[in-house]
Amino acid sequence: MSAGHNTSPLDRTYLQLALRLAQRGFGQTSPNPMVGAVLVKNGKIIGRGWHQCAGKPHAEIEALRAATENPKGATLFVTLEPCCTYGRTPPCTDAIISAGLKRIVVAALDPNPAHCGKGLDILRQAGMTVRAGLMEDEALRLNDAFNHWIVHRTPFVTVKAAMSLDGKIATRTGESKWITGPAARAYGMTLRAGADAILVGVNTVVADNPSLTVRQSGFGDKHLRRVVLDPTARIPLQSTILTDAFASHTTVVVTQAAPPRRVTRLSRKARVLKAPTRNGGIDLRWLLKKLGRDQVTSLLVEGGGETNASFLLQRLASRVVFFYAPMVLGGRDAPKAVAGAGLVDVAGGDFLREAQWRRLGQDLLLTARATQAA
Repeated sequence: MSAGHNTSPLDRTYLQLALRLAQRGFGQTSPNPMVGAVLVKNGKIIGRGWHQCAGKPHAEIEALRAATENPKGATLFVTLEPCCTYGRTPPCTDAIISAGLKRIVVAALDPNPAHCGKGLDILRQAGMTVRAGLMEDEALRLNDAFNHWIVHRTPFVTVKAAMSLDGKIATRTGESKWITGPAARAYGMTLRAGADAILVGVNTVVADNPSLTVRQSGFGDKHLRRVVLDPTARIPLQSTILTDAFASHTTVVVTQAAPPRRVTRLSRKARVLKAPTRNGGIDLRWLLKKLGRDQVTSLLVEGGGETNASFLLQRLASRVVFFYAPMVLGGRDAPKAVAGAGLVDVAGGDFLREAQWRRLGQDLLLTARATQAA
């Protein structure tokens, strides 16, 4: 998609501002995307807004409401194509037309195949000048999770692990606190803040009894959906995630191999899903489809080596985030960041793209795209 030639350097400046505004909704808007909008008239910004959370007005409406003067004849800069259908709120296209705006500059189209471009067609038919595609890549990256979910109806899966340089997530005795430093741990908490749900394997719960919560300023009221892969329902019933104030946000995924009596006791404490099996374990494709139907747009996998391997080697992950600490733990039996049966040929592991490295204190952070199985 091209922005065309009828754009100016200032258009990019205003869209950059809209993108910064959109980021203010980080971790709060799901299952909606982050969107920012800037209203400009006679070379002056007269309104700005962003989508704050699902159910609240969209960014375009916020910008119009914030207008310091009559917006008639103004230009709207928005990071995502305005909606043209009724949801929790009326169509933004109606409000834009009613406001008498003259021009709209849009970064990215609505990724929903049912809507893509329709909102812009409606605005063109109403006599507005429409330009789309300027800073499209930046706008799409902002909403990776939403874009994936709205098209595939499964969550955008991020596999995260913190390890030593030799790939160990704990010593041979199981000690793991703390391998990485404060900056890396803070970034890991930011990943939680941006996710809808967090997933671990039952071995992690047994070994660490984690709380799997968001502990970051500004996100005190956010409660992640917590998912545990537990085929035989052996999670300790006194685990923190089954007994704390947020136990209702916990889902334990079992299979037919789980003892019925144990499942009954577990279901009194948390939601229990009975999943089909695949290759001897929980059918993760089935689970991702189920989570997608439950409007989980982004899933953060913080499991141990077996869980990480299940998502990575089955090519179900969308992104990898690995933290490396400057230490060597050794130990042939020490837990690895990625375990499982492993691949039989090196070429099969070449599924990471767009790898980026950065320093976080003394640690290294690798982020990369993971190409998924067809």
